[in-house]
Amino acid sequence: MAPSANGQTVGRRLPVESAFTRVEDARHRLPRLFGRRDLVVLGLGVMIGSGIFSISGNQAAKVAGPAVILSFVIAAIVCVLAAACYAELSSTIPVSGSAYTFSYVTFGEMWAWLVGWALVLELVTAAAIVARVWSAYFLATLDGFGVSLPAGVAQFFGPDAEVNLVAPVLLLFLTAMIVTGTKLSARVLTVVVIAKVAVILLVIVVGAMHIDTGNYQPFVPMARAAPATASPTLLGWILDSSFGSFGMMGIFTAASSIVFAYIGFDLIATASEDARNPRKTVPQGMLLGVGAVTILYIAMAVVLVGMRPYGELGGSAPVSEALAAVGVGWAAKVVNLGALLALMTVIMVVLIAQSRVLFNMGRDGLLPKSLGRVSRVYSSPARAAAAAGFAALALTLYPKVLELEELLVIGALFCFAFCAIGVLTLRRSEPNLERGFRVPMVPLIPLLSLGATLWLMLNLKTSTWTKFGIWMLLGLLIYGLYGRWHSRLANEDSWDYDMADTDPGSGRLQAIRPESELRAVRTPPQKPTRGKHMRN
Repeated sequence: MAPSANGQTVGRRLPVESAFTRVEDARHRLPRLFGRRDLVVLGLGVMIGSGIFSISGNQAAKVAGPAVILSFVIAAIVCVLAAACYAELSSTIPVSGSAYTFSYVTFGEMWAWLVGWALVLELVTAAAIVARVWSAYFLATLDGFGVSLPAGVAQFFGPDAEVNLVAPVLLLFLTAMIVTGTKLSARVLTVVVIAKVAVILLVIVVGAMHIDTGNYQPFVPMARAAPATASPTLLGWILDSSFGSFGMMGIFTAASSIVFAYIGFDLIATASEDARNPRKTVPQGMLLGVGAVTILYIAMAVVLVGMRPYGELGGSAPVSEALAAVGVGWAAKVVNLGALLALMTVIMVVLIAQSRVLFNMGRDGLLPKSLGRVSRVYSSPARAAAAAGFAALALTLYPKVLELEELLVIGALFCFAFCAIGVLTLRRSEPNLERGFRVPMVPLIPLLSLGATLWLMLNLKTSTWTKFGIWMLLGLLIYGLYGRWHSRLANEDSWDYDMADTDPGSGRLQAIRPESELRAVRTPPQKPTRGKHMRN
């Protein structure tokens, strides 16, 4: 049985000091490039994507009707609660890896592996799906500007095409950009995010002028039975009842899918090692990003449902189709162009986040160590970025990849649940750790976050749960055969460091960055003094 620092195997936990030491002392660490503004841009880059241009219309047409507006509000509340938990953990343990690293410190290695494996599922699926959707908007943009492709060529552009050639080429291009350096990616991302926010504001203003209040009636359509061939939700299976669509349950079912649109704030935590002063800037970027996106999403949902009857919003490009239907064809062209930019930034941020997760898991030995290397040429985790890109490329070749949308939702919600529990656990086990942000009203907020997350998970389809279970069993198999025995924590004394990581004289790790830049800081608890805040 492999040895470990704390005498355990599967249940071994990464000490807080070790999480920081691996960043401070190793050569393979990431350069700090991101400030607070860059982190907000990173969040907007991934959260403003296909959700704002397609998911609102599709969920309104097929699941919730005009009440999809409430679905967006419910999803926003769930994500704000989860974001608060992520913000505290990322300000306490500002190391790349997000929920994976938090779980490693809080719960132990096996649980960390499962959370990391769920993150891999979430991010690879997101990149593959969004690349396919991008190809559809690319074709619509060409049609909008009068460029018609021959039928033999157009068949390779659609999101449901058996062989899609556009999505793999896009993934190759963006992967190459990320491999060659984070600084270039950040500059391109900033420009594109500004452009797509401008497009969204234009759509909201123009669309608001064409709202027909009659389209909001009935606000909550009558519930409809699910087709006999439809996969029931887990809650419906437990209660032996098929809830179908629309009605009150339709609002919650739509909210479970709409969480997909908000996913992205959690990816900011994966950039903690790329950030300057991460204890402060990461929580600020996360919460500001969620707040801005919530306003934009709800405004877009209100305008979209008001422009066109909800039953007509189920097309491949609901926003541009609605604008064309009310006679604003020029705005539809702008929307298609804005959607191309929006979806491209989503893929960029997802691939960046995926590379950071793989980088951290490789650095910990749970995946091959080659993934935990920083390229001397590009100063980026080039191998991890390439692995993330090629995994997404392989999945996007699957013709029915769009049917896997709920898989990335369940992967994200799984991580949300662990972060909510992690706040409570770490408050008890490490009460004196420095926290740049503290969740208010503990334990109420984390418990509300956990409850809301579990409720949304219950409203996902049983087929999604089956696929997720198979994925996690595969992960456990890989951990048992490889990760458990190659873990750095289990083999700390014999870990094969690079020569550049060690001091030639002592053979120990030599510090590359100043120790004061990032370290675990414990402060003794102080008794509250009456009037102290007034004196300060």
